[in-house]
Amino acid sequence: MPQDVKPTRSELLKLKKQIRLARGGYNLLKKKRDGLILEFFEILKRAKTLREELVSEYKVALEKMSIARTLEGDLKVKSIAMAIKDIPDIKLTAKNVMGVKVPKIESSEIKKAFMARGYGIYNSSAIDEAAAAYERVVEKIILAAEVETSMRKLLNEIEKTKRRVNALEFVVIPSLDRQRAFIQLRLEEMERENIFRMKRIKAKA
Repeated sequence: MPQDVKPTRSELLKLKKQIRLARGGYNLLKKKRDGLILEFFEILKRAKTLREELVSEYKVALEKMSIARTLEGDLKVKSIAMAIKDIPDIKLTAKNVMGVKVPKIESSEIKKAFMARGYGIYNSSAIDEAAAAYERVVEKIILAAEVETSMRKLLNEIEKTKRRVNALEFVVIPSLDRQRAFIQLRLEEMERENIFRMKRIKAKA
Protein backbone atom coordinates (compact mmCIF):
# COMPACT_ATOMS: atom_id res chain seq x y z
CA MET A 1 0.00 0.00 0.00
CA PRO A 2 1.48 3.42 -1.00
CA GLN A 3 2.58 5.68 1.81
CA ASP A 4 0.23 8.55 0.79
CA VAL A 5 -2.89 6.33 0.83
CA LYS A 6 -4.94 6.79 3.96
CA PRO A 7 -6.35 3.49 5.22
CA THR A 8 -9.54 3.20 7.26
CA ARG A 9 -10.57 1.24 10.33
CA SER A 10 -12.99 -0.78 8.23
CA GLU A 11 -10.13 -1.84 5.94
CA LEU A 12 -8.15 -2.96 8.98
CA LEU A 13 -11.12 -4.95 10.31
CA LYS A 14 -11.67 -6.52 6.89
CA LEU A 15 -8.00 -7.49 6.69
CA LYS A 16 -8.04 -8.99 10.20
CA LYS A 17 -11.05 -11.09 9.16
CA GLN A 18 -9.14 -12.27 6.08
CA ILE A 19 -6.19 -13.24 8.27
CA ARG A 20 -8.46 -15.20 10.64
CA LEU A 21 -10.02 -17.02 7.69
CA ALA A 22 -6.58 -17.74 6.18
CA ARG A 23 -5.27 -19.09 9.49
CA GLY A 24 -8.42 -21.18 9.94
CA GLY A 25 -8.04 -22.60 6.43
CA TYR A 26 -4.34 -23.24 7.09
CA ASN A 27 -5.13 -25.21 10.27
CA LEU A 28 -7.82 -27.26 8.54
CA LEU A 29 -5.55 -28.05 5.59
CA LYS A 30 -2.73 -29.08 7.95
CA LYS A 31 -5.10 -31.49 9.71
CA LYS A 32 -6.27 -32.83 6.36
CA ARG A 33 -2.65 -33.24 5.15
CA ASP A 34 -1.64 -35.06 8.36
CA GLY A 35 -4.73 -37.30 8.17
CA LEU A 36 -4.03 -38.14 4.54
CA ILE A 37 -0.41 -39.01 5.35
CA LEU A 38 -1.51 -41.36 8.15
CA GLU A 39 -4.07 -42.98 5.85
CA PHE A 40 -1.47 -43.29 3.10
CA PHE A 41 0.97 -45.16 5.34
CA GLU A 42 -1.80 -47.49 6.53
CA ILE A 43 -2.65 -48.31 2.92
CA LEU A 44 1.06 -48.60 2.09
CA LYS A 45 1.45 -51.32 4.73
CA ARG A 46 -1.56 -53.14 3.31
CA ALA A 47 -0.19 -52.79 -0.23
CA LYS A 48 3.16 -54.23 0.83
CA THR A 49 1.45 -57.20 2.47
CA LEU A 50 -0.76 -57.78 -0.56
CA ARG A 51 2.20 -57.58 -2.93
CA GLU A 52 4.07 -60.22 -0.87
CA GLU A 53 0.96 -62.43 -0.80
CA LEU A 54 0.47 -62.00 -4.55
CA VAL A 55 4.07 -63.01 -5.30
CA SER A 56 3.72 -66.03 -3.01
CA GLU A 57 0.41 -67.14 -4.57
CA TYR A 58 1.82 -66.66 -8.07
CA LYS A 59 4.83 -68.87 -7.29
CA VAL A 60 2.48 -71.58 -6.00
CA ALA A 61 0.30 -71.23 -9.10
CA LEU A 62 3.31 -71.60 -11.39
CA GLU A 63 4.35 -74.77 -9.56
CA LYS A 64 0.82 -76.21 -9.78
CA MET A 65 0.64 -75.38 -13.48
CA SER A 66 4.01 -77.03 -14.11
CA ILE A 67 2.76 -80.20 -12.43
CA ALA A 68 -0.49 -80.13 -14.45
CA ARG A 69 1.41 -79.63 -17.72
CA THR A 70 3.79 -82.46 -16.86
CA LEU A 71 0.96 -84.88 -16.00
CA GLU A 72 -1.61 -83.86 -18.62
CA GLY A 73 0.44 -82.25 -21.38
CA ASP A 74 0.37 -78.72 -22.75
CA LEU A 75 -2.31 -79.44 -25.35
CA LYS A 76 -4.85 -80.68 -22.82
CA VAL A 77 -4.14 -77.83 -20.41
CA LYS A 78 -4.62 -75.28 -23.22
CA SER A 79 -7.85 -76.92 -24.43
CA ILE A 80 -9.24 -76.89 -20.89
CA ALA A 81 -8.27 -73.25 -20.49
CA MET A 82 -10.08 -72.42 -23.77
CA ALA A 83 -13.18 -74.26 -22.56
CA ILE A 84 -13.63 -71.95 -19.57
CA LYS A 85 -16.09 -69.25 -20.60
CA ASP A 86 -17.21 -67.87 -17.25
CA ILE A 87 -15.06 -64.72 -16.99
CA PRO A 88 -15.28 -62.79 -13.69
CA ASP A 89 -17.47 -59.70 -13.86
CA ILE A 90 -15.51 -56.67 -12.61
CA LYS A 91 -17.37 -53.61 -11.33
CA LEU A 92 -15.57 -50.35 -10.56
CA THR A 93 -17.14 -47.94 -8.06
CA ALA A 94 -15.71 -45.28 -5.73
CA LYS A 95 -15.40 -44.75 -2.00
CA ASN A 96 -14.44 -41.72 0.06
CA VAL A 97 -11.21 -41.64 2.08
CA MET A 98 -10.54 -38.33 3.88
CA GLY A 99 -12.46 -36.47 1.19
CA VAL A 100 -10.63 -38.24 -1.65
CA LYS A 101 -12.50 -40.51 -4.03
CA VAL A 102 -10.59 -43.76 -4.42
CA PRO A 103 -11.61 -46.81 -6.47
CA LYS A 104 -13.48 -49.76 -5.06
CA ILE A 105 -13.23 -52.85 -7.25
CA GLU A 106 -15.91 -55.49 -6.90
CA SER A 107 -16.08 -58.73 -8.80
CA SER A 108 -18.22 -61.78 -9.14
CA GLU A 109 -17.07 -64.90 -7.32
CA ILE A 110 -13.51 -65.74 -8.37
CA LYS A 111 -13.10 -69.00 -6.50
CA LYS A 112 -15.33 -71.64 -8.02
CA ALA A 113 -16.52 -75.03 -6.96
CA PHE A 114 -15.14 -77.98 -8.86
CA MET A 115 -18.25 -78.43 -11.03
CA ALA A 116 -18.62 -74.69 -11.69
CA ARG A 117 -15.34 -74.35 -13.59
CA GLY A 118 -16.90 -75.62 -16.78
CA TYR A 119 -14.27 -78.02 -18.04
CA GLY A 120 -15.94 -81.29 -17.02
CA ILE A 121 -15.24 -83.90 -14.38
CA TYR A 122 -12.82 -86.16 -16.25
CA ASN A 123 -9.63 -84.37 -15.32
CA SER A 124 -6.90 -84.98 -12.79
CA SER A 125 -6.62 -83.26 -9.44
CA ALA A 126 -3.52 -81.49 -10.80
CA ILE A 127 -5.75 -79.48 -13.19
CA ASP A 128 -8.10 -78.54 -10.35
CA GLU A 129 -5.23 -77.54 -8.07
CA ALA A 130 -3.72 -75.33 -10.78
CA ALA A 131 -7.12 -73.72 -11.48
CA ALA A 132 -7.70 -73.04 -7.77
CA ALA A 133 -4.19 -71.57 -7.43
CA TYR A 134 -4.75 -69.15 -10.31
CA GLU A 135 -8.15 -68.16 -8.90
CA ARG A 136 -6.37 -67.11 -5.72
CA VAL A 137 -3.86 -65.12 -7.82
CA VAL A 138 -6.70 -63.27 -9.57
CA GLU A 139 -8.27 -62.41 -6.21
CA LYS A 140 -4.98 -60.93 -4.99
CA ILE A 141 -4.52 -58.99 -8.24
CA ILE A 142 -7.94 -57.35 -7.84
CA LEU A 143 -7.22 -56.41 -4.22
CA ALA A 144 -3.75 -55.11 -5.08
CA ALA A 145 -5.11 -53.03 -7.98
CA GLU A 146 -7.64 -51.35 -5.68
CA VAL A 147 -5.11 -50.65 -2.94
CA GLU A 148 -2.28 -49.41 -5.19
CA THR A 149 -4.60 -47.12 -7.17
CA SER A 150 -5.90 -45.71 -3.88
CA MET A 151 -2.31 -45.06 -2.82
CA ARG A 152 -1.58 -43.09 -5.98
CA LYS A 153 -4.73 -40.97 -5.59
CA LEU A 154 -3.96 -40.27 -1.93
CA LEU A 155 -0.37 -39.35 -2.77
CA ASN A 156 -1.58 -36.86 -5.41
CA GLU A 157 -3.99 -35.31 -2.90
CA ILE A 158 -1.24 -35.09 -0.26
CA GLU A 159 0.98 -33.20 -2.72
CA LYS A 160 -1.83 -30.80 -3.64
CA THR A 161 -2.69 -30.20 0.02
CA LYS A 162 0.99 -29.65 0.92
CA ARG A 163 1.29 -27.00 -1.81
CA ARG A 164 -1.78 -25.19 -0.49
CA VAL A 165 -0.51 -25.37 3.10
CA ASN A 166 2.89 -23.99 2.06
CA ALA A 167 1.28 -21.21 0.00
CA LEU A 168 -0.81 -20.12 2.99
CA GLU A 169 2.07 -20.44 5.47
CA PHE A 170 4.84 -18.79 3.46
CA VAL A 171 3.03 -16.44 1.04
CA VAL A 172 -0.58 -15.57 1.82
CA ILE A 173 -0.55 -15.21 5.61
CA PRO A 174 2.82 -13.32 5.79
CA SER A 175 1.59 -10.95 3.07
CA LEU A 176 -1.67 -10.30 4.94
CA ASP A 177 0.25 -9.81 8.20
CA ARG A 178 2.52 -7.24 6.53
CA GLN A 179 -0.49 -5.38 5.17
CA ARG A 180 -2.17 -5.44 8.59
CA ALA A 181 0.98 -4.14 10.30
CA PHE A 182 1.33 -1.35 7.74
CA ILE A 183 -2.31 -0.27 8.04
CA GLN A 184 -2.10 -0.41 11.84
CA LEU A 185 1.02 1.77 11.76
CA ARG A 186 -0.55 4.29 9.34
CA LEU A 187 -3.72 4.52 11.43
CA GLU A 188 -1.66 5.16 14.57
CA GLU A 189 0.34 7.85 12.71
CA MET A 190 -2.86 9.46 11.47
CA GLU A 191 -4.30 9.41 14.97
CA ARG A 192 -1.18 11.11 16.37
CA GLU A 193 -1.34 13.72 13.59
CA ASN A 194 -4.96 14.42 14.40
CA ILE A 195 -4.20 14.80 18.11
CA PHE A 196 -1.31 17.16 17.30
CA ARG A 197 -3.55 19.17 14.93
CA MET A 198 -6.30 19.46 17.55
CA LYS A 199 -3.78 20.66 20.12
CA ARG A 200 -2.54 23.35 17.70
CA ILE A 201 -6.10 24.46 16.99
CA LYS A 202 -6.82 24.72 20.74
CA ALA A 203 -3.59 26.61 21.32
CA LYS A 204 -4.58 29.19 18.69
CA ALA A 205 -8.09 29.59 20.03
